[in-house]
Amino acid sequence: MSEEPSEPSGVSDPSGSSGASEQSGAAETAGASTAAEPSADRPPTPQQPSRDAASPAAGASVAAPQTATATLGGGAPLAASPRLQAPHPHPGGPWQPPVKRPGATAKLRPAAPPPAPPAVLATVLATAVLSALLLGDGLGVNLLIVAVPAALAAAFAAREAGRRLRPWTATWSVGGLALLAVPALRDAGWPTFLAVMSAFALGSLALHGSRSWPGVLIGSVGLLDSIGPGVRWGWRGVRERADDSRGRWATGIRTTAVALALLVVFGTLFASADAAFADLLGRLIPDVSIVDGPWRTFLFLVGLVGALAAARTAAAPVRWDGLTVKPGKPRARMEWALPLIVLNLLFAAFITLQLVVLLGGYEKVREATGLDHAQYARQGFWQLLWATLLTLLVIALALRWAPRGSARDRTLVRAVLGTLCVLTLVVVASALRRMDLYVDEYGLTRLRISVAAMELWLGVVFVLILAAGVFGARFLPRAIAVSAGAAVLAFGLISPDAVVAEQNVRRFEDRGSVDLAYLRDLSADAVPALDRLPEPQRSCALRTVQRELRGSDSPWYATSWGEARAAEILRERPVTVDRGTCYGLGTDGVREGEREGEQDGYERDRDEYDPY
Repeated sequence: MSEEPSEPSGVSDPSGSSGASEQSGAAETAGASTAAEPSADRPPTPQQPSRDAASPAAGASVAAPQTATATLGGGAPLAASPRLQAPHPHPGGPWQPPVKRPGATAKLRPAAPPPAPPAVLATVLATAVLSALLLGDGLGVNLLIVAVPAALAAAFAAREAGRRLRPWTATWSVGGLALLAVPALRDAGWPTFLAVMSAFALGSLALHGSRSWPGVLIGSVGLLDSIGPGVRWGWRGVRERADDSRGRWATGIRTTAVALALLVVFGTLFASADAAFADLLGRLIPDVSIVDGPWRTFLFLVGLVGALAAARTAAAPVRWDGLTVKPGKPRARMEWALPLIVLNLLFAAFITLQLVVLLGGYEKVREATGLDHAQYARQGFWQLLWATLLTLLVIALALRWAPRGSARDRTLVRAVLGTLCVLTLVVVASALRRMDLYVDEYGLTRLRISVAAMELWLGVVFVLILAAGVFGARFLPRAIAVSAGAAVLAFGLISPDAVVAEQNVRRFEDRGSVDLAYLRDLSADAVPALDRLPEPQRSCALRTVQRELRGSDSPWYATSWGEARAAEILRERPVTVDRGTCYGLGTDGVREGEREGEQDGYERDRDEYDPY
């Protein structure tokens, strides 16, 4: 007689029925399960089988741990006791804290990397020491010097974790290091601040390798998320290496102490023997005093924590690309397209009028508006800048609710939004033309060159959006981030203070008027241009810069190239005019007796002068 193959355990009969033998076995199993849980209300009855007489099924049920339900033949659950049906909300007991559930970003975090290797620990320590020694006297090439070992620590950690260098990672890294060259070249603080912040963002993107919109936006500051984990990761690496190589640590400490002692002894002797060598040594070696101890300690900790965070991120970056934004509900074609078509018509009408007015010349502006060209330019630039920014918001929302069901829908989206981008580019050109008219009348300032540069970058963004509509939007988030970093780098390299000074000096040469009260507050980057002014305007514009440079004792690593060049110019041609002579000049750089005639047409607009 052949034997039929039995059903696997836990698989029920598809028909929902079972044979008599299955029911009997189930009854025995149920009885054994009941016997396995003694009741406090009644003693065991004679009908309950003993442990020795129990069937194999019953024995298995007795030995198994108690479960919330018991299955009946075909998989139907048996009634469980009330205690098992309603488990306590705290698995550890009523007095235990609840189990901590994983956070919203837990799925984005990879497994913890192995402890930090020796190469990472060494470069992190070098970063901390250089930070304490070099960053306390200001910013210059020292920031780039400190960033190099921090970048090496991240590279060593990434290689240890098996990460490969990709083209976009190299792009972010090179861009971040290039931005740190701005403090080494320029003295002005505002381009330096923009460059340092942008370098931090690009460095964070290089460590995370983000590509989506959430990844690029959050990944640019995602390095802050690794500060705590980075410190713990570095401490684990130090403990592991200390336990494995106590002898080598002692040898390294002895070697370093002997080397430092030799440098101090012989360096002191040579400095005492030669004044030139003493001067060179004083310039190269940082001046560290006990008074600066707390500040230097803080900088040491900043360098240590920052380098550990960068290395920890390179070893196990958070996958910010895993954050997704749910697309909006697609709208019907007319519901979506009609408002945008109306907006396009409005843009077209405005641009047509702009072309007629702006291309018609200054007389056409005065006839059409009753304003001179400078007042006309001042009146509309800021409105056009806000219109450009709001257009970006409109495009983002339109893409969220755009119809995307067929090829015709995609063609409609490209046509409508592409037309809006092209029209916005004309608005950008109109805003820049207005700023040009305004600067020609009232001169260039820091704010004016900043907003003009921002408007120009927004034009680049619209060009990238147009390219994404043709070639695909896969690279759009990273392309816009690269364009922002490149814009900040270019803005710092052109030296905006020098450009402001150059334009105002040229304006003085053409019209004989210059705002000395504004120019004397520029940084040392403006000295080469201001040096071309005649006396006494030159000395009045350079008095403040010369006083600041002479009072500064910054070492070589905290001195920018702009400061060094300005100090050399003022050393060859120092300021020769006293304060009283400068007070005798007006803000336009002209003496009181020379105003009338030379300033005709300029003083009439002084009430409209805007220092920004």
